[in-house]
Amino acid sequence: MNEPRDTLFSQMPTIGGMRGQLAERTRGDKYIWSIVVLLSLISILVVYSATGSLAYKMYKGNTSVYLFKQVSFSILGLLVIYFLHRINYTIFSKVATILFLISIPLLLYTLFFGAKINDGSRWIKLPIINMTIQTSDLAKLSLFMYISRLLSKKQNVIKDFKKGFIPVVTPVLIICALIMPANLSNALLTGATALLLMFIGRISLKHIFLTIGVALIPVAIIITVAMLTYNGKQNADPKKAGVAENVKSFGRFGTWVKRVQDFMYAKDNETPYQVQQAKIAIANGSVLVGLGPGNSRQRNFLPQAYNDFIYSIIIEEYGLLGGAFMIFIYLVFLFRCIRIFRRCPYAFGAFLALGLSFTLVIQAVANMAVNVNLVPVTGVTLPLVSMGGSSFLFTCGAIGIILSVARNVEQMEGRAETPLVPQPVKETAEVTPQTGGKIFIQS
Repeated sequence: MNEPRDTLFSQMPTIGGMRGQLAERTRGDKYIWSIVVLLSLISILVVYSATGSLAYKMYKGNTSVYLFKQVSFSILGLLVIYFLHRINYTIFSKVATILFLISIPLLLYTLFFGAKINDGSRWIKLPIINMTIQTSDLAKLSLFMYISRLLSKKQNVIKDFKKGFIPVVTPVLIICALIMPANLSNALLTGATALLLMFIGRISLKHIFLTIGVALIPVAIIITVAMLTYNGKQNADPKKAGVAENVKSFGRFGTWVKRVQDFMYAKDNETPYQVQQAKIAIANGSVLVGLGPGNSRQRNFLPQAYNDFIYSIIIEEYGLLGGAFMIFIYLVFLFRCIRIFRRCPYAFGAFLALGLSFTLVIQAVANMAVNVNLVPVTGVTLPLVSMGGSSFLFTCGAIGIILSVARNVEQMEGRAETPLVPQPVKETAEVTPQTGGKIFIQS
């Protein structure tokens, strides 16, 4: 006698089946996916802990507001990554020029009409959703798409100054020049990342050193003015100091000079308030476990504890071991992206994945260096960890594009292992990033 079957439970997906469907839909490097999820969870924990002072001022201590906001941004960011990683990365080559051209007027508009915070105009306010976005994030994303495209197209003439170097370096100079008036540190990091990518793209070393020399001119001017206008400096030339003071009053130049002076000359009791509080937070954390999750003491005193100085809170709550673990995570991310670069047979995808990974890891290193007072204070966030905003979403966009390259590399390697019936194909030449030799793409 046949027993009746329970159709309800028989149709329910098993854990193995759900895992298989998830693996099928989330292609690309599994380590990078794991890093994204891990950093998102760390971000939720640390931002929730670090928003005590801000929540008290804005919402009378209701910290759940920021918890909900960060969880929402994390979910939205994962959706952005998922959507972009499903797109064939060659599409980004086609839209790179358009995005680059759009970013230039956006930066100009932001420079003259953007929302000003701390004397810097970096944001524009979107009218419908009432959200501010930092246009430099879009500009950096489009810039690395664009120069990756240029590097892949010009490998045959890449050593030539006029045909190879000038077309590649010009967009970098334009974007950095437009970012610099409001955010010098961001411009310098963008330029450094672009130069590193150009070095890997076989640009001549003498051309790269020439660019570095030009870029160091404004840095040298800032340091010189800082030395001449420092009040505690003895035997300073009054005439030179007077000229320097006039230059110092131009735009945000005075802010840059003050930060350099604080870094070079300030004693323990003269250091900026935020640097002092960051040092105290780091000192509170022990070598192993720190004060524990949610037990930060400096979150109510440290400005931007949930944003620019979130790494200090991580060390305070999770100890030096937690801080070292964060460095390890970003290094693993960089290693996996370098692996994608080496496996990708097409130049554009290889340069794109490496350029975007460089900009994220260099930004993370800069943020950590500021927090431990190795470099002057800058306004860069810790990617995927600082409190959500437009920077968080653009970071997710960059990771989604990297995973798009990884996904297509996986698919190409899978097809290479499966015997195919020969088909007539149209071949187009592209240059490999490693050797400069030509390969052919089926289209």
